[in-house]
Amino acid sequence: MSVDVDLEGLTGQVKGPVLRPGDEGYDEERSGFQAGFRHEPSVIVGATCADDVRAAVRFAAGLDLPVAVHSTGHGIVTALRGEGVLISTHRMTGLELDAEARTVRVEAGVRWEQVIKAAAPHGLAPLNGSAPHVGVVGYLLGGGTGLMGREFGYASDLVRSLDVVTPDGTLRHVTAESDPDLFFALRGGGGAFGVVTAVETELVPVARFYGGGLYFEADDPVDLLRAYHEWTLTVPEQLTSSIGLMGYPPAPAFPEPLRGKYVAHVRLVFNGSAEDGERLVEPLRALGPRLIDSVREMPYEEAGSVYHDPTFSHAYFGGNVLLRELDPIALQTLIDLAGPGTPVPCIIDIRHLGGALSRPPAHPSAVGGRSAQYVLRLMTGGMAAPPEAARPVHQRVYDALKQWTVGRSLNFVYNDGTPVAEPQVRDLFEPETYTRLQSLKSTLDAQNLFRHTHNIPLPPTT
Repeated sequence: MSVDVDLEGLTGQVKGPVLRPGDEGYDEERSGFQAGFRHEPSVIVGATCADDVRAAVRFAAGLDLPVAVHSTGHGIVTALRGEGVLISTHRMTGLELDAEARTVRVEAGVRWEQVIKAAAPHGLAPLNGSAPHVGVVGYLLGGGTGLMGREFGYASDLVRSLDVVTPDGTLRHVTAESDPDLFFALRGGGGAFGVVTAVETELVPVARFYGGGLYFEADDPVDLLRAYHEWTLTVPEQLTSSIGLMGYPPAPAFPEPLRGKYVAHVRLVFNGSAEDGERLVEPLRALGPRLIDSVREMPYEEAGSVYHDPTFSHAYFGGNVLLRELDPIALQTLIDLAGPGTPVPCIIDIRHLGGALSRPPAHPSAVGGRSAQYVLRLMTGGMAAPPEAARPVHQRVYDALKQWTVGRSLNFVYNDGTPVAEPQVRDLFEPETYTRLQSLKSTLDAQNLFRHTHNIPLPPTT
């Protein structure tokens, strides 16, 4: 049966738009934050509710078509190419906050910035990441390495329940008690098990914090990296930080003090008093003059200013490795291979983990690499070099750091739209977790409809 034959029946079952290539709105619906590549589905369903999602999944299953899900478009990893059903969830924006219980329930199209705004009047905050314009659901499915992760753990550790449409088209309300295996998988296992239509998660009692960014001209980036590493060994769990290195083009889009310079950007979030924060940050300020110093006490609504991540759509490619330590010699190798002057411009990002991120949650989850103390990300913008040029440069760095590597973070995998090889998927999880996820996959999705994500292949038959 062709897609066209059955499309009329699908259109009659959903409230949102059903689009095919060539239809008005098709290109806009499949576009998102990642501008380097887009899905090219045979059908797009612009879901407005869980029933729309159910209809779309059942339609795809009936024709044995792969399914992909798209909200903000940050997390595209493997793109649909001329086939399949893309379910767009950005119209699903319901949000219900319970200040007394310190919880929030959000639908699949909600972004963290909406949760931050709703929680702030109650002195509460979510465990969002560096970019508040990222979608809540996709971030939580990857685990969620947040601005306050060292104090409160992975964002997925605070998830209480999820509503998910599984590959058979059934809408399930999943908790640790109702379905331990699926609850385990959806918190850090990615989108291989269905379409999450809503999630309920806890909030934390944080209204203000001390933090921001310190920008240094990185004439000697190795010395700055080593100083940052030594400083991280001294700080409490209430302080979560990272350091980024990149060359800024001499363009008006960037702050004037940074233009044309190779810059180190230290980002800090400390959940404590400004006085204690000043004392903790003083050793970093002593490293030298700052091009910009935005570190201060601020309301949590301004959390997006810490990293100042771009909010405009652009092309990028990158990946990461989780490291059990930062070896001083390895930092020199990192700069030699990916620092200033290398053929392919790279953005280097090192985030301090440990603390609550290393401790097991109240309910087990699929998040891997909890023994890691740092995550190293490498990214190259699409204007700087295409993925085929950037990939070998990044890989040389990862190869050089193998002896300290304990895995990879699912949240920070930025592929080029082509399928992710199974060995790379295995690196995202502990071995026993991967086996458990494969077993669940064979039960829930024997057709492997949900393979256009960090695909977890079915276990081999005996």
